[in-house]
Amino acid sequence: MFTIEHDFDASVITLVDEGDTPFREDVTITAFASCITVDQWDARTDQVHKITLSMTQLTDLIAALDLPEGIYRTVRPDEIPDVTDDSSG
Repeated sequence: MFTIEHDFDASVITLVDEGDTPFREDVTITAFASCITVDQWDARTDQVHKITLSMTQLTDLIAALDLPEGIYRTVRPDEIPDVTDDSSG
């Protein structure tokens, strides 16, 4: 199960573990304009653990979910060099 909330400066998604036991603590993903944070409570340490991903890291993660083993680098469309050669006219 999951919930979605839209706040002023972020969208918040909470993932609730309803799968087979043992259940894991809820995961909260907060999407800001410049980064994504992932929070999860750890009952053993009595702390919330936070991971912050840049938008580039998030793009890489999304791509990685559908790729086989290997080393990859994502390239945004505006980073692709123009290989058109107009000087041969």
